[in-house]
Amino acid sequence: MTIKRKPKYDSRPQAEPNEASLTLISGKPRLNHLLRSRFRVFLTVFTILAMTVVIRSGINASRGYALVATESQAQQLELENQRLRVEIAQLKSPERIKQIAEEKLDMIVPPKVYFSHER
Repeated sequence: MTIKRKPKYDSRPQAEPNEASLTLISGKPRLNHLLRSRFRVFLTVFTILAMTVVIRSGINASRGYALVATESQAQQLELENQRLRVEIAQLKSPERIKQIAEEKLDMIVPPKVYFSHER
């Protein structure tokens, strides 16, 4: 039994690639469509990610402006609340009540008050 070995180099002439298969599609060389489609997918994904980053940063900026506006409004309301507390304290003062009773209601404060305590 003899074993036939394959020659390292095939002595038969290689078939030359057909010119039509290599080059001409309406006169232009053929492009690698797989590479082109992968590049389009990559470009689309990159664009979507970039748009997402830009939109999220815009949303964060607008939320920051809203937060600053809310804090400013809260500070103004705190100042108004403090002012109203002072005004309430002034309106409740005994001197003011005495003045209103004497001037508008013609009331007087008795000069001396005596209390008796009976058993």
